[in-house]
Amino acid sequence: MDVTAKWHGKRYYSLDAYLKNTYGQKFKKISIDAGFTCPNRDGTLGSRGCIFCSAGGSGDFALPYGSVVAAEPYIAYFQAYTCTYAPVASLDSIYRSALEDPLVIGISIATRPDCLPPEVLSLLADLKIKYPEKFIWIELGLQTIHEKTAYYIRRGYPLHCFSHVVRQLHLLGIPVITHVILGLPGETKAMMLQTIDYLNDTPISGVKLQLLHILKNTDLALDYEQELFSALSLNGYLDLLISCIRRLSPDTVIHRVTGDGPKELLIAPLWSRDKKKVLNSLHHRMKQEDAYQGKDWKGKKYDPRTSDAL
Repeated sequence: MDVTAKWHGKRYYSLDAYLKNTYGQKFKKISIDAGFTCPNRDGTLGSRGCIFCSAGGSGDFALPYGSVVAAEPYIAYFQAYTCTYAPVASLDSIYRSALEDPLVIGISIATRPDCLPPEVLSLLADLKIKYPEKFIWIELGLQTIHEKTAYYIRRGYPLHCFSHVVRQLHLLGIPVITHVILGLPGETKAMMLQTIDYLNDTPISGVKLQLLHILKNTDLALDYEQELFSALSLNGYLDLLISCIRRLSPDTVIHRVTGDGPKELLIAPLWSRDKKKVLNSLHHRMKQEDAYQGKDWKGKKYDPRTSDAL
């Protein structure tokens, strides 16, 4: 069987493959900074952000809201900070402005599960009805299911909060893309695979598998400089990444398999600057090892009737 045919030559279900299968073509995803903040920054939960987060709130490549000039259809990605952390009236105005742009095929909103109260979920449901020809995705930064690691990285919410919101979004028909960081200090390969197993039992639509970047001016950088943990090597990362891809349900779209650390801020791992090499190495090794997404998947299914574990 040619496992790559429906994935357009790759050995995993990439975002490009999903877009080609669904819309017949790829689209750019343009990152936008709409001026949000974060409860981990404004003093509600903390003031220093997550331990790995740059001053740009993970939106270091984002364009200021209102400055996007596009000549072809694109996905508007509200990326910087927590993009549902504002009054509902403000969110309504921002999201509608994007959805009414004829070149925007859909919006993707990066946020936290503890920043999706009922009134925001209601807004998203209304917008989904108002703009049926466009999609709304929610991106949630889970990073790990392990509470000890979550405390260390200052995630600021418990796992059951994530589970509850994912279920609510699923019932509203709003796809969820989950961010997972590979290589977090103190986590073993077995722990990272447990996070993948957990996601296989949730109704998420996509996942971003992100390499841990150590960036300047972060608390993570201080721990790294004190040699409290080591950065992953390229081969070490590929080992973890391929194991996770093999374990992941073949129905889950993989939106990212590495990441982009701002070159002027990146301390380690420096090999990640060469994204083309990372991707080529991944594809070569997966072919060499006859690895593909779902090869080691346990085949569990999400059941909303028994999901408060979720």
